[in-house]
Amino acid sequence: MIVLKSKDEIEIMAQAAAVTANMLAELPQIIEPGVSTKDIDSWVEKYIRKHGMKPAFKGYGGFPASACISVNEEVIHGIPSKRRILREGDIVSVDLGTVYKEYYSDAARTYPVGAVSDEHAKLIRAAEESFFEGLRYCRKGNRLGDVSHAIQTFVEAQGFGVIRDYVGHGVGRNLHEDPQVPNYGKAGHGPLLTPGMVLAIEPMICAGDYDCRVLSNDWTVVTVDGSWAAHYENTVVITEDEPRLLTLLDGRQ
Repeated sequence: MIVLKSKDEIEIMAQAAAVTANMLAELPQIIEPGVSTKDIDSWVEKYIRKHGMKPAFKGYGGFPASACISVNEEVIHGIPSKRRILREGDIVSVDLGTVYKEYYSDAARTYPVGAVSDEHAKLIRAAEESFFEGLRYCRKGNRLGDVSHAIQTFVEAQGFGVIRDYVGHGVGRNLHEDPQVPNYGKAGHGPLLTPGMVLAIEPMICAGDYDCRVLSNDWTVVTVDGSWAAHYENTVVITEDEPRLLTLLDGRQ
């Protein structure tokens, strides 16, 4: 069942999302060669708690950290580790969220570590740009499949693959709510977009084949062919007019 949010609920979520947006904007100052993924996670948790909120992911389903930090061929759900040291040329996806007054925000970005290859820079851009292609259809009266189809069409036109096994979702009092938001699909299909829907729209794409597998830690998802992956996500409100992006600062970060 899709739960529509009231104006008051959305404003609470917006307060949580503002902290998430600021973290994502500040992370490039932290991400550099020689930093461990655990260092990044520790910074994220301190930032969230300093603002009087709780990390959305820590303990969720048993996840042991405050952020999912996925490097290179890791698509999502990377577990931070002191032993995973970032190196020049890596790309790192950071997926995080906050909980405020029992409401969630959720967002992700992929960052270059120092100078990266042209292909991987293009991959990062394609994940972000595909989100905004989908966002064009996040309007009252459209179908969810219109959003999914727009993302898929853009990504595949860039020569990249769209991950099939993991999708976006509704968000609110729970981190994962209905509806599911695939990054692939048919235009004109799926639930009708209605004011009050709050969606975590999150293109997950890869440079090769979209088949994935889960590592032995039961969390980290990697591409089967070892191709690198990128992830871009925002919490989006469907309104009577333009969609409202809760986890994006002015100036697009």
